[in-house]
Amino acid sequence: MGTTKIDRTRVAATALRLLDEVGLDGLSLRAIARELGVKAPALYWHFKDKQALLDEMATEMYRRMAAEDLPATDGSWQQGLLAYNRALRAMLLRHRDGARVYSGARFTGTEHANSLERHLSAMTACGFGLAQAVGAGTTAYSYTVGFVIEEQGVQPMPEERREGYDIEERARRLADYPLTAAAGREIFTDYDRRFEEGLRLVVAGVEAVYGPGSVTGNPEG
Repeated sequence: MGTTKIDRTRVAATALRLLDEVGLDGLSLRAIARELGVKAPALYWHFKDKQALLDEMATEMYRRMAAEDLPATDGSWQQGLLAYNRALRAMLLRHRDGARVYSGARFTGTEHANSLERHLSAMTACGFGLAQAVGAGTTAYSYTVGFVIEEQGVQPMPEERREGYDIEERARRLADYPLTAAAGREIFTDYDRRFEEGLRLVVAGVEAVYGPGSVTGNPEG
């Protein structure tokens, strides 16, 4: 114990692997140190606290997405928003509590700036003001991360479902409220379809509110 060489990237990769086993609430610096074969104080040379580690984990998740899944930017801005957020959701779903780790994290590097610069350049070239381009991207991002937080609250990992989310049992319990009972199948199943529908609603909303002919279509409005 204590002789293994570690760096930030190795710690983050180990933490992500352990996250899949124990979830965010069970993840601790002590458990990560044990996985790495070092004593817990060794991690404090690299991370001052758990949040600093979560920031590095989120950054590592983004690096992997950028290396493997980020789409080309050719095509319309609508297709760009759709493709990016599909890749974001796929990345978050790879890890137990992936969306909770990613939400609110501060990137520790600048790798994300290249993708963001291309997104902003593409949208401003289409006539969006900078504030509108930022609004479009952050609204779609917030939808995606929020959707996956809710999705993983029911299905923490693929083929895994939390106890208490049986659709038929819920319907029986809410039998006096027929529409609410029937809504359970829409709320707690078929996440792929519902994500796509919701994302398209977001993109359509951006076009309706910010696009040419809209009330706020003027880039300065």
